[in-house]
Amino acid sequence: MSFYTIKELPESDRPREKLLKLGAENLTDTELIAILLRTGTKGKNVLDLARELLKHFSGINGLSEASIAELSKFKGLGKTKAITLKAAIETGKRAGIVARKPKISSPEQAYNILRNFSFNKVEIFGIITLNTKGEVINIHQITKGGLNFTHITPKEVFHPAVKDLSNTIILFHNHPSGSPEPSSEDIKITHELIKAGNLLDIEIVDHIILGNNIFFSMKKEGLI
Repeated sequence: MSFYTIKELPESDRPREKLLKLGAENLTDTELIAILLRTGTKGKNVLDLARELLKHFSGINGLSEASIAELSKFKGLGKTKAITLKAAIETGKRAGIVARKPKISSPEQAYNILRNFSFNKVEIFGIITLNTKGEVINIHQITKGGLNFTHITPKEVFHPAVKDLSNTIILFHNHPSGSPEPSSEDIKITHELIKAGNLLDIEIVDHIILGNNIFFSMKKEGLI
């Protein structure tokens, strides 16, 4: 933890001043969240608070999935800051949908979008929903920690896809060990989910397993 205040930072390193000088697109996730939070807590400046918040919720994607109640429970936030964060992230989502929908046509592109999930210390399983053009509709985190994804039911997996009106999805999960090599259970449950998806007319086009700075694509390796 850093024991300096924002005012003690050089002006060029302060998030607000940095945004004015370089533009929002050149700020880190931590700096953008710090601007939204505005203030830190006793003994913790706003950058440290933002950094810990992102770590706790596994990045921007995790924050977007968190409820107001979950955000409010994080020490240093409270309901007002939680509402501000939720509103800002939702605004960003809607702006992104209008302005640009990232397209996935290769495992590498999927990995780049999912990179933030790579270094979680607990296993996270989720799906990317795609439209008919292969553009991302949404990223859904289905589970985090506890039971691994092999215990997830098809209902949990395909409900977000049905809600998004998507007929194509990409599965993903991380291996906290750092190695992305799939287990026999990983392969087995993937094939079971593919069969379930066929009944719903929802195609699973890949399953990306995330390791530390590396990934495994079941499609690329011929397992799908």
